[in-house]
Amino acid sequence: MNLKIQYNCSNVDWNRVSKILEEVNMAYFAPKIHKKAFQNSHTVVFIYHNDKLIGFGRAISDGIYQAAIYDVAVLPEYQGNHIGSIIIKSIIDKIHHCNFILYASPGKEQFYEKMNFKKMKTGMALFNDAEKMQSKSFIK
Repeated sequence: MNLKIQYNCSNVDWNRVSKILEEVNMAYFAPKIHKKAFQNSHTVVFIYHNDKLIGFGRAISDGIYQAAIYDVAVLPEYQGNHIGSIIIKSIIDKIHHCNFILYASPGKEQFYEKMNFKKMKTGMALFNDAEKMQSKSFIK
């Protein structure tokens, strides 16, 4: 598969980012919101197949010892081809000295466990819309 990895926000189609997140049933916002979120992130990864954006992810970080991974998404027709693994490994390689936390969409935990992520016992969250997050099984 002819893949290209991009580590910056240049020439990204933010409408497509929003549509991909919607298609994989993740939180999505107006394209300008995603643009700002990715531009404000420490590390970004975009994966293209023949110039078509097929997946992406980002990390916020202090760049020293802590990082959080967000918005890892791969088009459904490309899932199962290790694209998600490439995104995660690319982020980790860029800031390998950090500890990482991430949100896993309910049902996707096994994917991250295969990459040696462990469930946390003390993870806590404060959401703007707690009822919505509870209905999506993110919180008890």
